[in-house]
Amino acid sequence: MTTSEKKEKTVYVGITGDMIHPGIINIIQQGAKYGRLIVGLLTNKAIATHKRIPYLTYEQRKKILENIKGVSEVVPQEDWSYVPNLEKLRPDYIIHGDDWKTNYLKNIRTEVFEVMKKIGGEVIEIPYTKGINSSKIFENKINIGVTQEQRLESLKRLIKSKPIVRILEAHSGLSGLIIENLEIEKEDGVHRFDGMWMSCLSEMTGLDTVEVDPIDFENRLNTLNDILECTTKPIIYGGDSHEFPEKFSSMVKTLERKGVSAVILSDKINKNPILNPNNSEVLCGEEEFCNKIKEGKNAQLTDDFMIIAKVEELSLGKTVDDALSKALACINAGADGILVTDKDKTGERIKEFCLKLRKENKEIPIVLVPYEYDQITEKELNEWGANIIIYTNYLRKAAYPAMKKCAETILKSERSLEVNDMCMPIKEILTLIPGTS
Repeated sequence: MTTSEKKEKTVYVGITGDMIHPGIINIIQQGAKYGRLIVGLLTNKAIATHKRIPYLTYEQRKKILENIKGVSEVVPQEDWSYVPNLEKLRPDYIIHGDDWKTNYLKNIRTEVFEVMKKIGGEVIEIPYTKGINSSKIFENKINIGVTQEQRLESLKRLIKSKPIVRILEAHSGLSGLIIENLEIEKEDGVHRFDGMWMSCLSEMTGLDTVEVDPIDFENRLNTLNDILECTTKPIIYGGDSHEFPEKFSSMVKTLERKGVSAVILSDKINKNPILNPNNSEVLCGEEEFCNKIKEGKNAQLTDDFMIIAKVEELSLGKTVDDALSKALACINAGADGILVTDKDKTGERIKEFCLKLRKENKEIPIVLVPYEYDQITEKELNEWGANIIIYTNYLRKAAYPAMKKCAETILKSERSLEVNDMCMPIKEILTLIPGTS
């Protein structure tokens, strides 16, 4: 093959680009031998439904690849499948490691061979580079952790990349590790929880006394620190108006500094529901609530931190239009998202609210907590316009029945043999903890 012939040929390679290891360099070097190498750099959106979004932004990954010898051009690959870019660019060759014959990309491989045959191109498969384990490299990154800035910005990146951001309640470091590591492979890709929700109620039920106010911000920082220490995913902090009557700006500064991605600001005013169970619930006035939002926005230092306004008009019997009016006022005051709640188990009023809000504002993130209307699927909620789904308090609620059953079984059996199948082996627990496996 002459030099002039090389220049007339184009070679395509699809790359995630978050970890540049010798195997990637080898593919680039081999591909450049066949002609002008075009790197299809997968966007966050293309990656998000199959893997965790990269630590580096698309722009950072692009800059790195553009400066690697052999790369002629970097273009975005907007889809997990190679087909759209191959049909658009019609390269003479596509190059890939031969490990995709047996791994999770084998269906992609079949598609690539079909489209390259159709456009008259050729697939080049090179031997997988021995000694390179991308999963191990990724695990090491988890062990190292992330900076506050990386965690802080990750929620907004997820919202831009995924149709639904899936959040689960965490109340301890161990529950945070479950959320951090759990993955389920389904036909449409790998499903995982994208982040953690810190709930007042979940923490209250974990205390053995009500003498200390369990929803005081200072008391909750210990739990927050435990979760931050052993996880990397974004955290949404569930705040309440009674928790910060005069110090919301201070709370925002603290959470942002620690790397928390968002705080929920509720428009419902009530006292501690454990210490004052009969206290009536009232809504914060619109002007007062919006001023609180502005106070928080003025206190934050970055554009990445989010203040999500929790609109509770529907829960207290007001109309959809009342809730919509409050939500629009919150958005005008600077709120970065709207969480709407309702006690109606059909979800119909939530649906009406979401559809109306989407007509007024197509961009604002809508957050739903489908506790009452738990029969509605994530896909349906997304069709209503929801961006973030929070599953609140389920790990805490699941823990107590399991612990009670375990304790009862030991009492009945007068030994521990019968509970072994109920319990997770210590060795398996240790695999969850960074640096111990």
